[in-house]
Amino acid sequence: MDLRPDSASFLKHEAFELNEDNKHELYVPRGFAHGFQTLTDNVEVTYLVSGYYTPAAERGLRYNDPKLGISRPLEVTTLSDKDAARPLIGDISRIEI
Repeated sequence: MDLRPDSASFLKHEAFELNEDNKHELYVPRGFAHGFQTLTDNVEVTYLVSGYYTPAAERGLRYNDPKLGISRPLEVTTLSDKDAARPLIGDISRIEI
């Protein structure tokens, strides 16, 4: 999802299926958010980031925010407490990227 406020595609998103058959990877550049849903059990997800993990710098948006309009192939049945507590986009005064 594009989080760059001055972008023509601000708050627009695309969805991709990454699986062992298609062997695709996805690059998410600075200024974009990402999220994922596993479609099978026992999935391992690995991703690289551009810096050391800093919990205080971590941000996120509510996965089911109606303003974002993101549909998922499956119903969300498991969600971390941290992700469940993420804000709605309308509750954020300024998006920092």
